[in-house]
Amino acid sequence: MSVWAIGDLQGCYAPTQRLLERIRFDPAVDRLWFCGDLVNRGGESLETLRLVHSLRANSIVVLGNHDLSLIAIGERRPEEQRKVNADLQRVLFAEDRDELLAWMRMLPLVHADRELGWMMVHAGLAPKWTTTMAEKHAREVEERLRGEHFHKLLKNMYGDRPVWSPQLSGFDRDRAIINVFTRLRYCSPRGRIAFDEKGAPGTQQPGLYPWYEVPGRAERDLKIVCGHWSTLGLFIGHGVHAIDTGAVWGGKLTALQLDTDELRIVQVPGRDVSVKPV
Repeated sequence: MSVWAIGDLQGCYAPTQRLLERIRFDPAVDRLWFCGDLVNRGGESLETLRLVHSLRANSIVVLGNHDLSLIAIGERRPEEQRKVNADLQRVLFAEDRDELLAWMRMLPLVHADRELGWMMVHAGLAPKWTTTMAEKHAREVEERLRGEHFHKLLKNMYGDRPVWSPQLSGFDRDRAIINVFTRLRYCSPRGRIAFDEKGAPGTQQPGLYPWYEVPGRAERDLKIVCGHWSTLGLFIGHGVHAIDTGAVWGGKLTALQLDTDELRIVQVPGRDVSVKPV
């Protein structure tokens, strides 16, 4: 048995198939962890979603910002859904869209396996969050996302404010938690997220740090695997393994084996950017 974490797919179906072949994935014995952002930009989001959905008994998926956006758009009127790109429209108007979107809405924001020694999140953790705190905050939002009033959460989750604080409540609290888990790259020591800073470390404004290097950050008892930050590339340090290597931009799609003391990484070429996506 092997456990593999896989970086952002973003609708890159063919690279995903190649990667599963390269790691010799056997659904009878192996497990997959997907770091979120299954959809958007790659041109084959519908095929990618169907593939991961078919593997749901053998995999764990955490929600990324693009996944949450798709779920939210799925609750809008058809005329509004037709305004999104063609790749997402193929999902929204597919015959099995309800099944796929309902499954996505039940996915977690965080997954932790203390026996294995790993936590998976799409983007990152707030500076003062321990892994236990992260699980607690994730459960808060997941409960509402899975509840009967999930439409209200989806309508109110957009926005860059407020900064996370334990004193927050209501939709402000939900939005701040979602932003940390799905949009974080750089932040201040107090946890203010710099949403416009998307480049590689060294390009950010003074006073901002990659989330895993913030001075005074909490100590964490689990190794963390994450995606979201394609310009960071493959990064391993501070107990963090970032594996979004830009498959959708013509980079690579990366898998990291979690159930071994050896550092085992497998990569395949990403999407052919010379081919225009649908």
